[in-house]
Amino acid sequence: MTIRQNGGVMSTRERKQQEKQEREAKILECARPMFIEGGYNGLNMDRLTSLLEYSKGTIYNHFSCKEEIIITLAIQTLEKRLAMFQKASLFQGTSRERIAAIGAAAELFVKTYPDHFCVEQTIRLDSIWDKTSEERRKLMSNYEHRCIGIVGGIVRDGVSRGDVHLGDSATPEEIVFGLWSLSVGGYSIITTSNSLSELGISAPYEMLRRNFNRFLDGIQWQPLSSEVDYDAVYDRVSREVFGNELQQSTV
Repeated sequence: MTIRQNGGVMSTRERKQQEKQEREAKILECARPMFIEGGYNGLNMDRLTSLLEYSKGTIYNHFSCKEEIIITLAIQTLEKRLAMFQKASLFQGTSRERIAAIGAAAELFVKTYPDHFCVEQTIRLDSIWDKTSEERRKLMSNYEHRCIGIVGGIVRDGVSRGDVHLGDSATPEEIVFGLWSLSVGGYSIITTSNSLSELGISAPYEMLRRNFNRFLDGIQWQPLSSEVDYDAVYDRVSREVFGNELQQSTV
């Protein structure tokens, strides 16, 4: 048996599980910058072995292939995103202000964790996704569904409060999909394009915010952006809810 730091007794099974988690964390910590700097081809199992004190067999005991490493990195990403969305959803305000809070969380996530966002986009390539285990694919999908569920809950809250009337022409799922499309598409362009300024886009994050407001104004989600300064709401959420992330932001 092993003595815990708090004075309790850790069983052999618990100790082995802790050691396994620590090894996995070290492998991922080493793999992330390797993947970010060199992409899919830059993540090399032989190089990982040379950088860590573990044998190649030990690494393969944790991850059967490098695609499994990449999806686990993506799962870490979604854990961070989910935590930020959960914090944002608790923001006290109108349903539209709460959606703005989610928008602030999404923007700060990309600014604070650009490497994580890059991994999240890469794993969606079929050539990588198809080589990952069903267990990890389900785990990643679960985190993604929970993030989307938070947004859907706020949309439904807006409908129940009478802040937005969808009628028979739209569903909450359609609104979520519209916001999701704007978010993924917009941030993907911002983080991968080097020529936005040449196209007259000098403040892409601010432009994307305005497009979110145009979308929400278009479905008449009250109060409209002509009545409330949602940039000020973004700033307030950033300060009050995400002070730590705001300090870490790279943009």
